[in-house]
Amino acid sequence: MTSPLAESWLVRSAPVAAAQAEGRPLVALESTIIAHGMPYPENVRTAREVEALIRGMGAEPATIAVIGGRIRIGLSDEELELLGRSGRAAKVSRRDLPAVLASGALGATTVAGTMICAALAGIEVFVTGGIGGVHRGAQQTFDISADLQELARTSVAVVCAGAKSILDIGLTLEYLETHGVPVLGCGQDNFAAFYTRDSGHPADYRIDDAAEQARFIRSKWDLGLAGGVVISVPVPEEAAMPAQEIDALTQQALDEASAQGITGKAVTPFVLSRIKSLTGGRSLATNIALVKHNAEVGARLAFALSALSVPRVPRPRP
Repeated sequence: MTSPLAESWLVRSAPVAAAQAEGRPLVALESTIIAHGMPYPENVRTAREVEALIRGMGAEPATIAVIGGRIRIGLSDEELELLGRSGRAAKVSRRDLPAVLASGALGATTVAGTMICAALAGIEVFVTGGIGGVHRGAQQTFDISADLQELARTSVAVVCAGAKSILDIGLTLEYLETHGVPVLGCGQDNFAAFYTRDSGHPADYRIDDAAEQARFIRSKWDLGLAGGVVISVPVPEEAAMPAQEIDALTQQALDEASAQGITGKAVTPFVLSRIKSLTGGRSLATNIALVKHNAEVGARLAFALSALSVPRVPRPRP
């Protein structure tokens, strides 16, 4: 149960509040993908289509953002449009959440930020495109996404198309293993690589069935083992991009970012935008396809988790 002080920062939309009151499953969605991950109007259209897909499966979507000094759990069409068009939404991770709330600024939650807010709102399943991870060259830069540490501490199941291919996926999986975060493969043995289906690195366990995934997750949380679980889902085969092509384009975009002095959290949106340009928009179509596929897997998991009668999910550590 959320503490009264934390609850005061949350504003649930009417559909989200009704779903929670009725015990219907909810699926959290991030807002950085709207504000920074895709161009307008594809970003807003995709957000609405993903929400409609989840509703069509009987669950309730809860897109999360920071608006007017409050954490919004579930957004209106107008709020989705604001995020998609404004161009001024701050990226909100754990570090940024207090500043954006206190200032009343517009904020789009990252994977880490969305996990925190979903856990505060009592939502157990979160669907995204791809998680952040250990960046290439992190041995020198120490550039490691806050998503990974959040997965180690916050008890939310994260359905994704693996890690973004701009990352060092091997080191990302090593980091998750060190921090006790299980990685489940759904639909294949290996971890997915966002634009491409197979990273070449094995997932910890393969569990295709939603009910079995739910039992695994419940077992972890019932034991008091706080922290997330990654469910890696490969992009649909017909939408996947050739690995050799995307690797070459990714390296080109990373080289351009380095030459332009782009660092930190600005790297990912720059690289994704350049890859979209270099592929003539094909990478955007792949991104949209994988998010929708992940939403289907996440809705099934939300139903399976809600069907299990278990104690409260552990609260994230402060």
